[in-house]
Amino acid sequence: MVLIAHPTGNVFVREAVSAIDEGGLLAEFHTAIAACGGNFFSKLADLPGFREIQRRNLSPKIRKRLRLHPSWECGRLLASRMGLGFATRHETGFFSLDAVYRSLDLSVARRLLERRFSAVYCYEDGALETFRVARNAGIPCVYDLPIAHWSTVRKLLLEEAERLPEWACTMDGLRDSEIKLQRKDEELKLADVVICPSEFVRNSLPLEIQNRKCTEVVSFGSPHVLESERPIRREGPLKVLFAGSMTQRKGLGDLFLAMKLLDSKRFELNVLGTPVAGLAFYRSQFPGFIHHSTRGHADVLDLMRSCDLLVLPSIVEGRALVQQEAMACGLPVIATRNAGAEDLLEDRTAGFLVPIRSPESIAEKLQLLENDRELLASMSLAARVKAKNRSWNGYRSKIVEIMSAVIHFSSQ
Repeated sequence: MVLIAHPTGNVFVREAVSAIDEGGLLAEFHTAIAACGGNFFSKLADLPGFREIQRRNLSPKIRKRLRLHPSWECGRLLASRMGLGFATRHETGFFSLDAVYRSLDLSVARRLLERRFSAVYCYEDGALETFRVARNAGIPCVYDLPIAHWSTVRKLLLEEAERLPEWACTMDGLRDSEIKLQRKDEELKLADVVICPSEFVRNSLPLEIQNRKCTEVVSFGSPHVLESERPIRREGPLKVLFAGSMTQRKGLGDLFLAMKLLDSKRFELNVLGTPVAGLAFYRSQFPGFIHHSTRGHADVLDLMRSCDLLVLPSIVEGRALVQQEAMACGLPVIATRNAGAEDLLEDRTAGFLVPIRSPESIAEKLQLLENDRELLASMSLAARVKAKNRSWNGYRSKIVEIMSAVIHFSSQ
């Protein structure tokens, strides 16, 4: 039976847990906070981030296997609420996200000393101590790497800091310490199987890992696709959406540069996300955008349906879920291969792949779709079809297949 652990339990983690449970393989799911209804944690509803936690609904069967480790995550949420930036500072803050990951990792490692499991399934930055104990006990270790290997991340972000130095303040990945990077590498070395969300992530792994480890690509699924088609606006400015962390890692600077190449009267840029730098910084780079603060998932989907297409010119990513969420809403997507969805856009029916660091290419595709609303309409339909054909069912089936094989092989 499998122990799976992740401190925040986001969408793809919940799908992995559900898959392992549906396959009859789930022993325990360890996380920081979960919405279980009627318990102490419901009193935290006013804390930043708790609305997202409340969306993490778990089946009654999974709740019976749930093990909560709330202290550090509660501390992080409280510190954020109180504006105690020093307490949540990247890596070094007492209640930093890194501290939350390390605390859960230590707790899970102790759990392995109490009970025998068939396999452990952990995620980047939260696996080291668990894998060390599991290795000593002969328990197989499955490692989920949701973003490109740190060496690729650092290389690309350093190049960005030199290319667009004013955007360096938005790229947290540049601040990772050598100790943190060493932890990541040790986690990889201890893993028996490495699960990647895209070929881009798998290809970013060091050749030694690719040659010596079992690496599997398991692409994320799409949310439910509405049956009714979204009408395409034939007149008015083209409504462009960017959704995600407001950082140059996701290429926001390139999108701003692209918008400067276009007629502002014919395009409207909507940016959904939390500013990493002050909002004044982004206005100084491109004043003509509409900012939308983070909101509940239903409201995000409503915003998507009010726009015409999504642009995500990421410099480095894993597989951005927002792409398939947008496609499920009927939005064509303009993205880079580094956004991790090459398989969705390579045939140019549901959107376009553009090179990284190419505002000109982004502007060219936007102008094409603004001029040709019939093409926009056909791409909207194709986007919905693509999203529907890549449901979470396929993701869950692949996870069960991998975990079953891991357990079978280790039992031989």
